[in-house]
Amino acid sequence: MQPKSLTDAELLLLGLVAEMPRHGYQLEQVIEQRGMREWTAIGFSSIYFVLGKLEKAGLLTAKKPAEAKAKKVFAITPHGQEKLVVQTIAALENLRPIHSPVLLGMAHWPVLKREDGLAALQVRAGAIKAELARLEAILFDQQPLPDFVEALFDFSLGQLEAEAEWVTRTLDCMKHKL
Repeated sequence: MQPKSLTDAELLLLGLVAEMPRHGYQLEQVIEQRGMREWTAIGFSSIYFVLGKLEKAGLLTAKKPAEAKAKKVFAITPHGQEKLVVQTIAALENLRPIHSPVLLGMAHWPVLKREDGLAALQVRAGAIKAELARLEAILFDQQPLPDFVEALFDFSLGQLEAEAEWVTRTLDCMKHKL
């Protein structure tokens, strides 16, 4: 039986705590500062819940400082470090399908008037173009970046560029079949 995989949120928080011990609010600040919500889903309200799960699993320890108002600080355990390494390698190696809502839209195309579907794809093309420009501006403003952070941006930009090409080809094909 294979050991249980971490969720994306668990892996994210485990990795951030591995960098240095932190409390939940500090983790929220790092997630915001690094723009991590651009590519992973974790809400502010779930941070402490996920930290509690990681602590219960023995991957993190928590220490309450002596100050009465101080927040609980989480640190990675040796078991957590091992799990982090294994799960990080798996995240890099394993292909996992991405479930884009555009696929549902295409699957239900027959319920639309053709011109409404084509107009929706035009709107999507504009949104992709705007998102590409936004990410490129963030990338430019944050230079120089470590190579692995640049790779994160490159991956997101590559996906958007591929989708932009797909939308253009799909629109061209569908317009010629009118």
